[in-house]
Amino acid sequence: MGLSETFWNASMEELKRGYIEENRHYMCLLCGKTTEKGIVYQAEDVFYEAERYMSLHIENEHKSVFDSLIDLDKKLTGLTDHQNRLLRLFYDGKSDAEVQKDMGIGSASTIRNHRFALKEKERQAKLFLTLMELLKEKDNHKPAFIDIHKTARMVDDRYNVTKEENEEILKKFFPEGTNQLLKSFPPKEKQRLVVLRAIASRFKSEKIYGEKEVNQLLNDAYHDYVLLRRYLIEYGFLDRKADGSEYWLKK
Repeated sequence: MGLSETFWNASMEELKRGYIEENRHYMCLLCGKTTEKGIVYQAEDVFYEAERYMSLHIENEHKSVFDSLIDLDKKLTGLTDHQNRLLRLFYDGKSDAEVQKDMGIGSASTIRNHRFALKEKERQAKLFLTLMELLKEKDNHKPAFIDIHKTARMVDDRYNVTKEENEEILKKFFPEGTNQLLKSFPPKEKQRLVVLRAIASRFKSEKIYGEKEVNQLLNDAYHDYVLLRRYLIEYGFLDRKADGSEYWLKK
C-alpha cells in the first residue's frame, strides 16, 4: 500500500530488480507480495520457482520497476514533469532525434543537453546519499517519520508525521483502539491522514468490494460512512469504478 521502511532500506540492486530476498521468501518492494522459497508456482501451464515467479509478478502486475517508480508523485521522485517525460522516452529506447520530435522542443542537441543535466542530477544524488549515510552515524536526534503511502495523490506538509505524532493522533481519535469506533472525524489535514490510513488497513489487499460491503465496513468505523469513503478516495487509499459498483485498496 505504500513505500515501506523495507523499500527505503533496500540496496540499489534490490530496488532495481524490485524485490528482496529474506530467509524464507522473496518480497516485492512495490506492493509487498511474497513468494515462499521451496514452493513451485504455476502460471499458464508453466511452473516457476519462487524467485522467477516474483520476477514474473513484477512484470505482470507492475509492468516494470521503472514504470512503477516513474509513476510516483513528483514529491517522491524529485522530478519535474519535463524530466519525467524525458526519462520515459529514454527508457523506451528513443533516439535524441525521436525524443525531440515527440516532445516538439529545440533540436537533437537540446535533448543532449537535457541528458547532460540528468547526468548531473545523478551525480548530485550520489553525493547527497553519501552525505545522508554519513549523517546517520552522527545524528542522534533525528525523528522517525511515518512512510508516505505510494498511492498518495498530493504529497505535502500533511505527510510530515513522526511516529510519535502518529501514535498520539490514533489514541486521541481511536481511544478504544484502531479497530473500534472513530471518536470524531479530525478537523486537521495531518490528523485526517493518520486516521484514514488506520481505517484503510481494515480493507484486504487485492479484494474487490461491492458498494454495500464498503458502506458496512466504513459504518463500523464511523457513522458518516459516506464522508469516510470520499476522503479515502481523495487521499489515494481507495479506488473505484466510475459507477461506484466496485471498490478496492489501491496498490
